Amino acid sequence: MPRVSEVTDDGGDPILSKVFARQREMFGDLLNPTKVMAHCPPILEASGRLSAALEQSNRLPAGLRALLYLRVATINGCPF
Repeated sequence: MPRVSEVTDDGGDPILSKVFARQREMFGDLLNPTKVMAHCPPILEASGRLSAALEQSNRLPAGLRALLYLRVATINGCPF
């Protein structure tokens, strides 16, 4: 049983509606971190902006970034 409940319904919140729709379109469902951070929509939105900024910084080549994501997911036992 998870320690923090997961939010899967946007409850009409415009931030959650936007984030949930995008993730369901991209991944088919919500990612677990999103379900947890959805308890505080402004933090969820800020986290998304931080991730986007890291992606757009181009500090790592795209191919290396993809391998890094895969390696971290493997270490964490994530099915990605």
